[in-house]
Amino acid sequence: MLWIVLGVVLAVAEIFTTTLFLIMFAAGAFAAAAAAALGAPVAIQALVFAVVSTLCVALLRPVIRRHANAALEGGERSFGVEALEGTAALVVEPVDVEHGLIKIDGELWTARAYDATRSYAVGERVQVIKVRGATALVWQDEISTPGALPETKR
Repeated sequence: MLWIVLGVVLAVAEIFTTTLFLIMFAAGAFAAAAAAALGAPVAIQALVFAVVSTLCVALLRPVIRRHANAALEGGERSFGVEALEGTAALVVEPVDVEHGLIKIDGELWTARAYDATRSYAVGERVQVIKVRGATALVWQDEISTPGALPETKR
């Protein structure tokens, strides 16, 4: 049970970091949970966790990095939260330095004003400057015209 909880916690943490690093340890935890289900002693479970996690990091991470670097060098569009930076969004709940909600390509995101002195009203267009975790830091969108649909950077 401990291994399953650890695996879920690591997988959920990966959602917020989007580094594809913690998910490898989650895989190790789920492998250890499988060993526990087969009746392996705790020492073997820990060994399975360490071996599977290490193999994932050693074998999968370089492949992921290579593909990500090739995409960036090849001029392909960025992916993950990096693809959101620079996109236009619509304010659906007032945004200030403490709270807010925006819509990006039909998805709702929590948002905060990039400039602590600014706030944005419902219906205003903003531009995503940076993404921290699951929160978009936004700034006034001076490019989009009022009423126009936000275009995404692709």
